[in-house]
Amino acid sequence: MRHTVYDAGALIAADRGDRSFWAEHRVRLEMGVVPVVPSVVIAQVSRSTRQVGLRRALRGCHAIGLTEDSAHAIGRLLGLSTTADVADAAVVLAARSGGQIATGDGDEIAHLLAAAKLAEVAILRC
Repeated sequence: MRHTVYDAGALIAADRGDRSFWAEHRVRLEMGVVPVVPSVVIAQVSRSTRQVGLRRALRGCHAIGLTEDSAHAIGRLLGLSTTADVADAAVVLAARSGGQIATGDGDEIAHLLAAAKLAEVAILRC
């Protein structure tokens, strides 16, 4: 199984207790696939310490932070795509080595993937 990157839509599904998300998340973890979440995505969805589902999902994930180089790469991708969502661009770049993206916003992700010329990255809709 390819590595999976969660965007805000996936984490929102987790927080809402979406059964489909939790079933797929459990399968990934059982197969040894640790989902990746850019830290900017966590900031985008974190609103309260009472988001138990969000925090439970994140315990099984690997959070990746922004470096100066990754921030520049995100900015370049936003320029190429003429979009402005930093979190979505971070998700796309995190998946660039043949991963898949679990998202609730497939159209925006598809646009960014096209701009980045990453046709091999799969989109999984939440």
